[in-house]
Amino acid sequence: MSDTASPATPPPQAATPHRPLVWRILHGVEDAALVLALAAVVLIPLAEIVARTVFKAGVPGGNWLTQHLTLFISMFGGALAARESRLLTITQGFAKARAPWGAVFEIMRAGISAGIALLLAKGSWEFLLSERTTGVSSAIGLPVWAAQTPLLAGFLIIAVRLLLRCSPRWPVRLAAAALAAGLALIVLRIEPETNTLPHVLLGAIFVAVVLGAPIFVLLGGAALVLLWGGGVTLAAATVSQYSLATNGVIPSLPLFTLAGYFLAEGGTSQRMIRLLRALVGDMRAGPAIVTVGACAFFTSLTGASGVTILALGGLLVPFLVSARYPERTAIGLLTGSGSIGLLFAPCLPLIVYAIVADVEIKAMFLAGIVPGLLLAVTTAAWAAWIRPASAADAAGWTFNAREAFAATREAFWELLIPVVSLGAIFSGLANPVEAAAVTALYAFVIEAFVYRDLKPRSMVHAMKESGLLIGGVLLVLAVAQSFTNYLVDEQVPSRLIDLVQAHVSSRVVFIIGLTVVLLIVGCLMDVFSAIIVVVPLIVPLGALYGISPVHLGILFLANLGLGFLTPPVGMSLFLASYRFNRPMSEVLRASLPYFWLQFAIVLLISFWPDLSLALPRWLGFS
Repeated sequence: MSDTASPATPPPQAATPHRPLVWRILHGVEDAALVLALAAVVLIPLAEIVARTVFKAGVPGGNWLTQHLTLFISMFGGALAARESRLLTITQGFAKARAPWGAVFEIMRAGISAGIALLLAKGSWEFLLSERTTGVSSAIGLPVWAAQTPLLAGFLIIAVRLLLRCSPRWPVRLAAAALAAGLALIVLRIEPETNTLPHVLLGAIFVAVVLGAPIFVLLGGAALVLLWGGGVTLAAATVSQYSLATNGVIPSLPLFTLAGYFLAEGGTSQRMIRLLRALVGDMRAGPAIVTVGACAFFTSLTGASGVTILALGGLLVPFLVSARYPERTAIGLLTGSGSIGLLFAPCLPLIVYAIVADVEIKAMFLAGIVPGLLLAVTTAAWAAWIRPASAADAAGWTFNAREAFAATREAFWELLIPVVSLGAIFSGLANPVEAAAVTALYAFVIEAFVYRDLKPRSMVHAMKESGLLIGGVLLVLAVAQSFTNYLVDEQVPSRLIDLVQAHVSSRVVFIIGLTVVLLIVGCLMDVFSAIIVVVPLIVPLGALYGISPVHLGILFLANLGLGFLTPPVGMSLFLASYRFNRPMSEVLRASLPYFWLQFAIVLLISFWPDLSLALPRWLGFS
């Protein structure tokens, strides 16, 4: 199970031996290549803006190069995630099971995962061979097939690392390698005459995912096995992955992620909390407003409620306790506030949904404002109402104008970040990728040169972590696209429409059923995987019942955010339990009031479309 854009903890394993010098050098080269690729993805769109403004012409091949550098980041970031055992997973696995079962489970998990990675590499090889025969060159003179080699190299590296990281014991590694080779040979050498063998392999993949295999194994493996069962070449899966990875808007994802990491490495969280505290003074609702506001701001920039809980927990829980909240209540408030920022621009799930559902990004940014504010205000209001009273409340609200001015002046440049990112988009001066590049550069400049919090080592660490995170996410998105395309080719959406239409005649019943399904999906799936897999299925269904895809997107993300709070397996509950070393049952009881409160608001968002659509309609984007 993984949080929004937050790599899950890998299955527990024995400590890794000290790496030899040659491996440290190779890893350093790998890190440097990823950092340089990210830097180039920032600089090329910026050069595009300058060239267009000054010379009335763009950078030759700039868009193509940006897209293929993003392909490099997605594959080698995924390889880096495999190196660090931080590929996105659904479960934590059973490596700590008693002997010999722990080793058996690891062999199955790593062997099947590596086998799927090898098959994806084989599909990439077939794709490269077909592209090489065309002899097509890019705008910068580089053969297109050469720019596609990260697909092959990335999957091969991931396969090897999955095997090496499964255990420090070579017998376990060799057994997993044998299983991987056997799985690959079955698919490459056997032509299934019935559906029995493909179904057996699908079952094996599902078992591996339960044992802790990465999410890309489930989605990519399902696509490969289903294509193989239908007699389709493995290269078809790679074509889908390549088309998604080089989508024109995809580079905005690593760029906005990088901006968020620059801010996280700096002192943004402390400055924002100081500012919010200064603005609300000692009013009764002040601590709740500070907590909800800080969480919403941080999640909107990082795209991950889990990162917010882990990063801000050490600051906000002691602050709430000092404001007379019991510690358990404080943990519940922080847990309940973690995913509110998912609806505020420039949060990554908003962008990914817009790409997959083929809607205007500007419309999604605007549509999330009112529902997001409604969730934030009601959460803060409830937390203020339950705050224990004291004699100080009777004295009324006092406001320190000098502290408020000082805190505002200190955080001024960070407060301009939404203005910079959204202003660049809505002014028409930049497309989403260019606006994301401007945001990343702005975040770097203010943290490195204005606040001087971002030192060279911190900058490199932020870029490495950003590349690792976005690589893991884009890897899942790319293979999920293959699975989605298979579903479309098999007319699954149209069959689903017929099925729903035959059994659900009411729009109200459809929305209620969709809410239940999305809460379950939010518990069990990474938000990006859920968008890629589920959105192509529900957008046609929404159209059947007259639901705008923009409204459906806000409904979708609000439900997924609530899924992180849904007992008993919501990811925010697990992360809060881990962060504060509290029993899961205690965190669940503390956050349950926020679940029911936000559930009511999500239903209101679902059944009142104008909450989402009025603002973009008023501004002409819907």
